[in-house]
Amino acid sequence: MLRIAVDFDDTIVDNAYPKIGKPKLFAFETLVALQKKGLRLILWTVRTGKELDEAVEFCKQNGVEFYAVNKNYPEEVFDSNTARKIEADIFIDDRNVGGFAGWGEVWQMLFPEESDPKLELKRVNRYRKPSFLKRLFIKRQ
Repeated sequence: MLRIAVDFDDTIVDNAYPKIGKPKLFAFETLVALQKKGLRLILWTVRTGKELDEAVEFCKQNGVEFYAVNKNYPEEVFDSNTARKIEADIFIDDRNVGGFAGWGEVWQMLFPEESDPKLELKRVNRYRKPSFLKRLFIKRQ
């Protein structure tokens, strides 16, 4: 079974640590869809204590209950012989090389053969202006 470790701050929600930020576009819809496909989701975050409990509860309120939280499996007990590294097949994190692509892009990377209009980002407000140099050298009509 595929295991996916997912970061919380700036991946599931906008970073407002220690508070909980606004959910990222399509974050919970994508996570719920991944769970429905049978994937095991592990919450993988630096949050601990009260802040971690609040994050887990926030996810539950939004329909996502993780297989494990900062552990490889729910029953895992940490001691001096237990490595803190999470064993997962895929890591979804804002600190990936190139940053966080967005949940629509995550879905398309994992399931390129599928097209779910509920999960695809509408390209509204995604228009990017040409760079300063390109604007400088664009032919004027």
